Amino acid sequence: MNSSDHLHLPAGCTCFRLRKLTRAMSRLYDQHLARVGLKSTQYVLLTFIDAESLPVAVLAERFGAERTTMTRNLKPLIDAGWVSLEAGADSRQRIVTISAAGRVKARQAYQAWRAAQDAVALLLGEQGLQALHEQIDHTYALVSNAQQEEAA
Repeated sequence: MNSSDHLHLPAGCTCFRLRKLTRAMSRLYDQHLARVGLKSTQYVLLTFIDAESLPVAVLAERFGAERTTMTRNLKPLIDAGWVSLEAGADSRQRIVTISAAGRVKARQAYQAWRAAQDAVALLLGEQGLQALHEQIDHTYALVSNAQQEEAA
C-alpha cells in the first residue's frame, strides 16, 4: 500500500478549520463559565431568553440550530429551574421563558463571560476582534442565503 492510498488530513478544509477554531473558542469560554456552573451555549441561551420569551422553533432559528437540537440544549436549563416551557398559541407550540433563578444565574455568569470576552480581545486585539466578527457575520449571511436559495 502506498501513501496515495491513505486519506489525508483535511488541513485545507474550511469546515475542519472552522470546527477546530470553534472547539478552541468554546473551551476558552467554557473554562471561564465553569466557575458559575454553565457552558457557553447555556449562557448564550439564558441571555437570549432573558431578553425575550420565544417559541422553541423561533429560538432554534435565531441560533441557527434544529428544533430538536434546541430542545436537547434547553433540557439542562429546564432541569435546573432556570427556564420553563409554557403553552403557546396552539397546543403544539411551547414558549421558552426565563425564571427568576435563571435571571440570577445569567447575572452571575456575566462576569465570567466578560472575562472570556476580554481574554479573546487581548489575544486578537480590538481590530482583530472586530475583523473576526465582521468576517463571521458576512460569511454566515452568504452561506445562509445560498442555502435558502438552494432550498427554494
